[in-house]
Amino acid sequence: MLIGELAERTGTSERLLRYYERVGLLTPQRRPNGYRTYDVAAEETVVRIRALLAAGLPTRVIRQVLPCTSANADVLPCPGVLGALQEQLHALDQRSAQLTTARQTLLRTIAATEQASSGAGGSGG
Repeated sequence: MLIGELAERTGTSERLLRYYERVGLLTPQRRPNGYRTYDVAAEETVVRIRALLAAGLPTRVIRQVLPCTSANADVLPCPGVLGALQEQLHALDQRSAQLTTARQTLLRTIAATEQASSGAGGSGG
């Protein structure tokens, strides 16, 4: 199938499919005229890529994990993948802690601003 058909079947833009190719996640065949052609398995590969992206994995990790995934995007035992996944989980945990701190700061600032506004006669505008 051509790139337009793969894009339509997967709900992914052609631009994004070309990006997946550029970073080594998809490997289409090339016709003599330069057109990309994809086999039927490419559709499932794109679905797996999208699922792994939705799970928060960067493309460099997906490139390592993708050969170890099943059709429903479950990760199967594969050498070297566990460390990459644990590293990504650690990064997500750190980001989560940062977001929690930022949220608490914002809540305190809102509460202080509301209290100051109500104490000043509510003429905040």
